Amino acid sequence: MSAPFAFFDPSQPIDGQAGNLPHWRQNEVTYFVTFRTADSIPREKLLQWEEERAVWLRFHPEPHSDQARHDYHERFPARMEQWLDDCHGACVLARTDIRLLVENALRHFDGVRHRLGEHVVMPNHVHALVMPLAPWALSEILHTWKSYAAKQINRELGQAGPFWQKESFDHIVRSEAALEHFTRYIRDNPKMKK
Repeated sequence: MSAPFAFFDPSQPIDGQAGNLPHWRQNEVTYFVTFRTADSIPREKLLQWEEERAVWLRFHPEPHSDQARHDYHERFPARMEQWLDDCHGACVLARTDIRLLVENALRHFDGVRHRLGEHVVMPNHVHALVMPLAPWALSEILHTWKSYAAKQINRELGQAGPFWQKESFDHIVRSEAALEHFTRYIRDNPKMKK
């Protein structure tokens, strides 16, 4: 990666934002983000996942042990990633013209509003490493990417309505080793697709 990326700083304040998923924010740090198309996970699978997650969290109060964190990851984030890689939905991001449209949206303000690291556009979701640059917030960057791309994609496909799932997954990158882990994950993600 050409530009330096900053990591989680435990000495700095952290803001939490509400949503179905936890969203922790810290100024000018790198995030691993995933956002997906609105049709990427069948509704019945998503409802099952949400119910199981709520039960698991009820029976596993914080602080979590290493074993509990591993169990949580395997049951929830890893399973969601597998479902995404199974390519549910129309998977229109597999079309070269649509994929390039999304890639161009990601790159548009690189170096101005954010630093863009490794990224990949999969058939029904996007992974990216991104570091917002002041005064821009991650939520503004994600909104810009998704809003612009959705308008262009809907126009190209002759459709209307929500294209992306409203909420995105994001994770503050905590170290150089974590950055390398996420970089490898993003590079290898196309190989994992069935």
